[in-house]
Parts: sequence; C-alpha cells; structure tokens
Amino acid sequence: MIPEFHYCMHCGAKLEEKYLESEGRNIPWCPSCRDYRFPVFNTAVSMIVLNEAEDRVLMIRQYGGEEFILTAGYVNKGEDAEDAAVREIREELGLETVKVRFNRSHYFPPSNTLMLNFVAVVRSTEAHINEEVDQYRWFTKEDARKYIRRNSLAKSFLTGWLDGVFTFPEYPAKPYK
Repeated sequence: MIPEFHYCMHCGAKLEEKYLESEGRNIPWCPSCRDYRFPVFNTAVSMIVLNEAEDRVLMIRQYGGEEFILTAGYVNKGEDAEDAAVREIREELGLETVKVRFNRSHYFPPSNTLMLNFVAVVRSTEAHINEEVDQYRWFTKEDARKYIRRNSLAKSFLTGWLDGVFTFPEYPAKPYK
C-alpha cells in the first residue's frame, strides 16, 4: 500500500490491502465502502514558453529564488491540462498563447504531483508579470540550457525537449508518518 494513503477518502475507514487481479497487485481496499481506493495526487503543468520564431525561451525567477525556472502551476478541478497551461501563462506573464503542445510528463514525489510539461508559443515578447513572478528573461535555447535551475524537473523537461532524451533526477523517499 502507498504509505501516506491509510484511510478511505469517502468514509474515513482504515484501508486494507487487497489483491486486484486486473491490476496484478495489492490495491488499497475500503472494507466499509467495499471498494478499491486508488491513490490521489496533484496534477500540475509546466511550460517551455517560446516566442513566435521559436528560437527564444522565456524563463522566470519566482518567490525570491536566484535560479531561472519554467512557468508552472496546478490544474484546477474540471480543467483540461492544455487550458491550465494557457491560463498559467496568461495569469503569470500576461501573454497570449497561440500554440500549445504536449512535451512529456513525470511524477514528482516531493509534492505528490504528476507534472505535465508543454511547449507553448506566445504572441508577444513583452510580458506583464503578476505578483508570483519576480523576473522574466528571454534566452536563446543554449543559454536557457545553461541558466535553468540545476538538478530540477524543469531542467529535465527543457533538456529533454532540446535533445530528445529525457533523464530525471532521483528524489529521496519522503519520511511517512
């Protein structure tokens, strides 16, 4: 059983492990509801934001951080991931997205989040940042590779998109209570 997933999200009963043949493994089972309970996790989007010529990458500094990262945010309940990507770019950068395409996904254990990465092309290069963003800067693709936060999921998405080979950092297991 997933360690942090001990109680039924519907009735609060303590979950048990029960073998589910179609899954080929044990799955959390609620003896009160008499139903399997699959893990719940967050879903977020991150974007490699490009200018219309697709030769520059916009990266941001955020929340007092010193390194550049990709624009990102959580998907709202009922929202499609592509719409969340467009919304986050509009909210954080004040830019209009003209094209968005899926790049890659990766589960991020530290925040229990499935991160969906997109490549988004925006119409203007003059951003109007909101309070979540400290600074933005346009980079050549090679400079973006140099200046993006080291050992980050953002770097894995960017370099994977640039090189066609995705490698992701290992994250230490979180202590569970």
